Amino acid sequence: MAPVDRLRAWRGGPRLGTAYYNEYLPDPDRLETDLRLMADAGITCIRVGESVWSTWEPRDGEFDLEWMTPILDAATRHGIGVILGTPTYAVPPWLARAHPELAVVRRDGSPVPWGGRQEVDYTSELFRGYAERVIRAVIGRHGRHPAVTGVQLDNEAGLHLIHNDDVVQRFREWVAERYGDVETLNREWGLTYWSHRIADWDELWAPAGNTTPAYDLAWRRFQAELTADFIGWQAGIVRELVHEDTFLTTCVAYQRPAMDDVAVGAQLDIASGNAYYLAQDALDLDREGAGGQWYADDVPQFVLMADRMRATKQGPFLVTETGAASIGPAWLTRPPYDGQLAQAAWLLVARGARLVSYWHWHTLHSGAEVHWGGILGHDLEPGRIHAEVSVIGRQFAAAAEWLTDAAPDADLGLVYAHDSEWMMGFEPPLAAGSEGDRGSYARIVGAFGRAAIDAGLQVGYVDERQLPEADELVRRHPVLVVAGLVAASDPTLETLAEYARLGGRLVLGPRTGYGDDEGRMRAALAPAIVGAVAGAGYREFAALAAPVDVVRDGEVVGSAHGWIDGLEPDGAEVVLGYRHELFGRWAAVTRRDVGAGSITVVGSLLDRATLAEVIAAAAGSPGGILAARPSSVTAHSLTGGRGRVWVVHNWSPEPRAVVLDRAAASVLDDAVFAAAAEVTLAPWDVRVWREA
Repeated sequence: MAPVDRLRAWRGGPRLGTAYYNEYLPDPDRLETDLRLMADAGITCIRVGESVWSTWEPRDGEFDLEWMTPILDAATRHGIGVILGTPTYAVPPWLARAHPELAVVRRDGSPVPWGGRQEVDYTSELFRGYAERVIRAVIGRHGRHPAVTGVQLDNEAGLHLIHNDDVVQRFREWVAERYGDVETLNREWGLTYWSHRIADWDELWAPAGNTTPAYDLAWRRFQAELTADFIGWQAGIVRELVHEDTFLTTCVAYQRPAMDDVAVGAQLDIASGNAYYLAQDALDLDREGAGGQWYADDVPQFVLMADRMRATKQGPFLVTETGAASIGPAWLTRPPYDGQLAQAAWLLVARGARLVSYWHWHTLHSGAEVHWGGILGHDLEPGRIHAEVSVIGRQFAAAAEWLTDAAPDADLGLVYAHDSEWMMGFEPPLAAGSEGDRGSYARIVGAFGRAAIDAGLQVGYVDERQLPEADELVRRHPVLVVAGLVAASDPTLETLAEYARLGGRLVLGPRTGYGDDEGRMRAALAPAIVGAVAGAGYREFAALAAPVDVVRDGEVVGSAHGWIDGLEPDGAEVVLGYRHELFGRWAAVTRRDVGAGSITVVGSLLDRATLAEVIAAAAGSPGGILAARPSSVTAHSLTGGRGRVWVVHNWSPEPRAVVLDRAAASVLDDAVFAAAAEVTLAPWDVRVWREA
């Protein structure tokens, strides 16, 4: 018997969606008006029900389930599919009052007070009893409704690291199971230091007082497993309550401290999540944002955010939340300039999104999110945003046949690793004012990703645990960037070395290969294993208090920031160096041919232009549809059964001219362009072309 294709509806062209909360409206009788306006705009999917447990179950054991029926029935009439959410992330007040012991305990021992969301320990069997009851009630009543095509499990899980006593005890048991005996743990974690050796598992201290890096890495892995287990637990319940072809997903907030998106993705049929960005001048490609937020504040961060979502399951994904009129609190209100909504939507599609769903349909009139601008404003009348969304809906429909089953291309692989992110969160190498920047890993990886985008390359994220064998890795990613991989296992480093020997062009960034996968610093010249093949290593390193000049042949060509690994070449060519009384003895960038490939080692965070030049030199020409490309223009491609489609953006308030490398035709209108034609892109413009 053939397996059920739960994603059949998402294998066609991209779709538009929105979160819709009829229950929040001052006039819930607007239902037909709202769905008609959605249909007029080309919206074919709504997300409902995930935030209102106290509406589904106003009192303990008393359910009100029928208020959703008219919404689902109306969606069916208007040809709109529905993603129905389980409401477990926003617990009702009666449950919080009845069981205060369910409150999440923070690191400092204080409970998270009720009044926001996600305040309870979802690992608790007591909580899961209540959660299962409401899941079975809601999904049991509505999960097989013909409008319901998918179910969202919980929402934005992993907000807290849970320090409740029973969770800490489970962590001790988890550690004991993995290490077998305390002497092994003492050795592997280096617990002789500061008299941390334990004689019995009960002596393993609570994480609140921990100062040992290996302990913290294990704690973060454990917490991420709890989150994945919770989502998997819900999936097991829901699967028996819905049609066989109903897909399961969850809305991932990628910055959550207890979130491992790859582990969670393994529980799902398709990945989905938040893709928020600042609009207006933040979408000027020449601008470099601060980073480290739950939203992207420059174009490269937004591109990388989208591709991180694709990498969760190495396939198509759904954007369950992205900005419409504005995002966040009042002080962050920046409605998009004309054209920027289409730019954002097409960027997400270019990186593999099958759904672009806006948060949300109508701007809320009460609650904590009244300044999150929806497709409709507080007056509930269609305006500029609705008109722009309608244009996007028509564009998606026009492009559908060309984008069916199309997958995004990538010129360069960019490795991401939760373990290294967590290690750098515990011991940050980069500074933020007078303190360590716990977002150091994202800054390092983001700098290399930004440089690749500036070099005109398409970036494809790959999780370190998803690295295939070296020969397959060369086939998938002829260029691979590995930066900040401080928690690296021997097999991973051996794969990287073999990747270069077999023809891959490998770029190593700062901190890579310094630590191992236990969170310990290696007793070896860094970077371990792969450094010997690269012909460069380092014994010393430095956190930079100020930028340092970077030189080529004695001439200053750029600057280094944040961190230096003091590279000492041993067979590698010195590409760039430093001008400095101490650091001048070290190389900033080295390169060596290795077998059929090469390894470039970058010892610092170089300025944007210099790092882009280094990446371009390692990667070679990206090719593509553009023969001449201004710095504000990006070109992303998808390849499907009907050929290759290019999404070309002008991320600039000024018009920009591009020159085509080959003949092309628009998939949105009748425009046709000859090879070598010059095409002017308007400010904040996006074009969708097929190769003619």
